[in-house]
Amino acid sequence: MPVTQSPSSPSATDALVDSAFLRAARGEAVPHTPVWFMRQAGRSLPEYRAIREGTTMLESCKRPDLVVEITLQPVRRYGVDAAIFFSDIVLPLKAVGVDLEIQPGVGPVVASPVRSLADLEAVRPVTPADVTYITESVQELTSQLGATPLIGFAGAPFTVASYLVEGGPSKDHAKTKALMHGDPKLWHALADRLAEVAIAYLSVQIEAGASAIQLFDSWAGGLSARDYAEFVQPHSAKVFDALAQYGVPRLHFGVNTGELLGLMSEAGADVVGVDWRVPLDEAVRRITVAGGKPKPVQGNLDPALLFAGWDAIEPEIDRILTEGKAAPGHIFNLGHGVPPNTDPDVLLKVVEAVHSKSARG
Repeated sequence: MPVTQSPSSPSATDALVDSAFLRAARGEAVPHTPVWFMRQAGRSLPEYRAIREGTTMLESCKRPDLVVEITLQPVRRYGVDAAIFFSDIVLPLKAVGVDLEIQPGVGPVVASPVRSLADLEAVRPVTPADVTYITESVQELTSQLGATPLIGFAGAPFTVASYLVEGGPSKDHAKTKALMHGDPKLWHALADRLAEVAIAYLSVQIEAGASAIQLFDSWAGGLSARDYAEFVQPHSAKVFDALAQYGVPRLHFGVNTGELLGLMSEAGADVVGVDWRVPLDEAVRRITVAGGKPKPVQGNLDPALLFAGWDAIEPEIDRILTEGKAAPGHIFNLGHGVPPNTDPDVLLKVVEAVHSKSARG
């Protein structure tokens, strides 16, 4: 259960800084391996579906009352070590007037995809005045969470750009890759603009009280290492560099990014998220070879195993906890988001098992 003491008091602030999640993110000793789940705010919880009934995703993200309640629901139910802010990576685009909607069962759909420099004019920089509801939501959340850290997040330039270029979700990102190579000037202008959007959006969350941030580059795994290094890494690095001044842990995650882990680490992440395809000890080796020293990692139970029964899940928890010891810090998570039809009781059991198995005697 979250502490309800205001984080403005010295004891609450000390407890927050000393939380297992933030200690692990800094590579410090922890009383137990912290655990949270990507997409824990929403998706599988019946109380989430009830409160969201009749309200679109983007409308929900703009209502502080809903954002606060939805973000707190998994903290209450599971006792996770961190809350993840309830929002969507395309929200800042909507906030600056980009014509897009999140269609149920489809995802973000953009009315006028970016095809030229003129199209880029529709993507103006974000200001705090554009997202006052974010500030209000984060401030209220941190007040209620007390010693439980709140993770803010944003979409990385490549992933957000892929929606703008493709016009919606894509399996192969063919238009995006074609733009990269066919019109690199436009690509870099777009990615740079989206880096500025991410910086402004994450700065608002941190300044309102978020204790850490995660940059989601969900679709970067579709790129070669060479393309990532040339077209993506500089723009993600710009985001991480700009946020360094705040001193909060910066997490980075993408799906199917095993071949990119070293490059994603070099972009400036303090904690590297790993999906289920690469064992954590091997991920640490790849990060170390690239950057010279190991970093904390996050992950990486295959979400599909949540449906396999406890006899299949428990040995995987044991394996992941063991492999995670290769890193200076380990934050237990899934290798991707919580599937929408997950049994909440299974997630609760995972949290309890991670805590009990990793607790220091």
